[in-house]
Amino acid sequence: MATMAFTDEQPAARRPDAAPHGHGLRLDRWDPDAEAHVEAWLRARSDPDFRRWNTPLVLVTDLAGARASLAGQQKRAADGTCEPFRVTDAESGTTLGHVGVNMIDRTFRTARVGYWVFPEARGRRVATHALALATDWAFTELGLHRLELGHALGHDASCRTALTCGYGYEGTLRGAMFEAGRKDAFRDVHLHARLSTDPAPARG
Repeated sequence: MATMAFTDEQPAARRPDAAPHGHGLRLDRWDPDAEAHVEAWLRARSDPDFRRWNTPLVLVTDLAGARASLAGQQKRAADGTCEPFRVTDAESGTTLGHVGVNMIDRTFRTARVGYWVFPEARGRRVATHALALATDWAFTELGLHRLELGHALGHDASCRTALTCGYGYEGTLRGAMFEAGRKDAFRDVHLHARLSTDPAPARG
């Protein structure tokens, strides 16, 4: 009977240089040394809707904290465990939001995706198009097989984005996320996922 051999070693990370683009968007790299990037990161992390639906372990409340947070993202990207993208308007270069391919496991070819957009970019399908670009990129450039997406129960806009991009609903994870603004209470999470072998969703 054949047995499967597992190893803790993961294939060497490869970071493609080409920026994913399409639908009037471009996914660029964040730069913790660029003041405009740091200011955008702080503004996003200070947004009430971001804080309602996301529960970062460390709150970002000033420019120093934003710079440190971005530097942490850059370090994880260099380690090959995260690919954070700044979602920009392809023509003007204006920052519209963020999409990340996180918790990358190259042995099992899995990752967890997440995204947010600024208030002025909402209702324009920016999150949907950015997630679609990042998803295609992760499958083709990183060779991943399974991408997971989790959002707090009740976040209907994120649920619609996930379904539109082909991330099927797989179930509810009980108590899998902190309540907004707390670390002593938990809330449920909707789990979505998409496989590289799934049919491509129809998108406008």
